[in-house]
Amino acid sequence: MQKTASAARELNYQGLFVYQNGATIRSVQITHMYEAGREFTRNVVLDGRPREVFSEGDDIVIFNAKNDKIVIEKRRGQNLFPAMLPTQLQQLRHSYKLKLVGTERVAGRMASVIDLVPNDNLRYQYRIWSDTEYGLLLKMSMMDMQHHTLEQIGFNQVAMLQTKDLDWFQPKIDATKPYVMDDTTELNHIQDNLVVPNLPAGYRKIDQIQLQVPGKAPVQQLIFSDGLASVSLFVEPIVKGMQPRIGKKNMGSTNVCAHVLNGYQLVVVGEVPAQTVEQIAQQVTFKK
Repeated sequence: MQKTASAARELNYQGLFVYQNGATIRSVQITHMYEAGREFTRNVVLDGRPREVFSEGDDIVIFNAKNDKIVIEKRRGQNLFPAMLPTQLQQLRHSYKLKLVGTERVAGRMASVIDLVPNDNLRYQYRIWSDTEYGLLLKMSMMDMQHHTLEQIGFNQVAMLQTKDLDWFQPKIDATKPYVMDDTTELNHIQDNLVVPNLPAGYRKIDQIQLQVPGKAPVQQLIFSDGLASVSLFVEPIVKGMQPRIGKKNMGSTNVCAHVLNGYQLVVVGEVPAQTVEQIAQQVTFKK
């Protein structure tokens, strides 16, 4: 597992992987290089509207074709396939048991199959396929308590890169269209009057950011994770003319819980069981 967590970040490789969640299927071409302690990744989405995702370390930039322009969006670091496992595995020990299933062939390569079985009903079960030679994560699936596959992502083909050339690390998306920055601006100032005192077992807060959308009040986002699963809490002041949302919704592997507290719209969303998002939503309080 430790070798697999490191391999995705330290190896040089190129390949094609497919992501499937319910009826959604996307093919993505990936190129990854680790050079002089720096990590570079370029993902090109091959289906639907042209989209390219670049990451250098924790910085992520998305080039997204929208109508007659290319919108440039910046994002904070997140675990992108195949770097799905945390480098510090200690946190997973408290929430999952590991079970070696056997070996299978994936993308023309032999892989060790390992199940991460949750200790409770607050997270899904994961199955990973790890390259027996290099340790690279070749495939990963998320399953519910009945072992139905909710989401799957994996290589169709992959090869190690021998070159150290970085000419590929630039967008190839339509250069004739104007490039514009996304209207959403990330703010550094956080109003820390929001707390979630009793998180579901194994989860901890890993980030808190505030977003400013023109014409709207600032929206706070708190991100919680157990090392694999992640949940976001969005907090938005309710203003005149805004229709509050209350209730629960399921979309494949994603569960959403929305309610109102102290004049704020709270929305909790994550690829976790329904009881996890509900528990977080119920624990939100504001400091006086």
